[in-house]
Amino acid sequence: MSTVLPLHPDSAPAATSGAEALALAEPAPFVPRARRTAHEANKLAKRLRHQVGRAIADFGMIEDGDKVMVCLSGGKDSYTMLDILLQLQAKAPVRFEIIAVNLDQKQPDFPEHVLPDYLTSIGVPFHIIEQDTYSVVSRVVPEGKTMCSLCSRLRRGALYTWAEENGVTKIALGHHRDDLVATFFLNLFFHAKLSGMPPKLLSDNGKHVVIRPLAYAREDDIVAYADAKQFPIIPCNLCGSQENLQRKQVKRMMDAWEKETPGRIETIARALGDIRPSQLSDPNLFDFLSLGAHGAKADAHAWLAGEPNESTQGS
Repeated sequence: MSTVLPLHPDSAPAATSGAEALALAEPAPFVPRARRTAHEANKLAKRLRHQVGRAIADFGMIEDGDKVMVCLSGGKDSYTMLDILLQLQAKAPVRFEIIAVNLDQKQPDFPEHVLPDYLTSIGVPFHIIEQDTYSVVSRVVPEGKTMCSLCSRLRRGALYTWAEENGVTKIALGHHRDDLVATFFLNLFFHAKLSGMPPKLLSDNGKHVVIRPLAYAREDDIVAYADAKQFPIIPCNLCGSQENLQRKQVKRMMDAWEKETPGRIETIARALGDIRPSQLSDPNLFDFLSLGAHGAKADAHAWLAGEPNESTQGS
């Protein structure tokens, strides 16, 4: 006996053969895997372009006439940042220059040819700064201690110096959304302060503007994009192999949170852009002393010293 597919409730029943019934349930057209993969890659590229473009607009990262130094380490983040910025440069409402800069820290077995070959192949102006920070860090930092602090200071100094000498107006770093959230928790858990990694900042000496165009981009998307583009990734053997890093502890925590409650990291990232000073506890950000005061501001020293109140003396 043939099985007839159900009709719309308002339709009158009709005699339908099995062949006709099966014709109504034809499977979706087959799409070759290569086409599906290309479609997904295009969607991902479009999403990243939108996120980077929105970050640039929201924080005023790039202006007409800027010379942007894209700091290229050879990792997935900086490759993706350079690639997306090049795509935006072609259609941007302003004209800006891009130069890729890599700091060769003279790590053992570092493949010096990879970045020059890649950048030459895509026609991007670049410069390689050669500075042996690896020997300095290895000599100064005791074995077993993390090298990040000293390494980052030396690296930052070298990049800032080159930027100043070559007319760079913006220094672009490849930190993404998850980096911004992780830095917030690092400062919270290990340094007892609410601070993070802003999408745009002015250097301590006031000479350099640092931007992070990937501030809205998820790390998972960057991993997928780098894989799709087959960037020639260079692993960092200096600090990436140190398992005792506090940042790795925080990342494991964040990964567990995201697995348990998908979307939590995005919620935290949005919260970093919605600060309410009056609902925190920093008297330098909010004038708690004047809030609801009836007279002169309280004398904290008197409270701490336990001095008697003049109005109660002699009573």
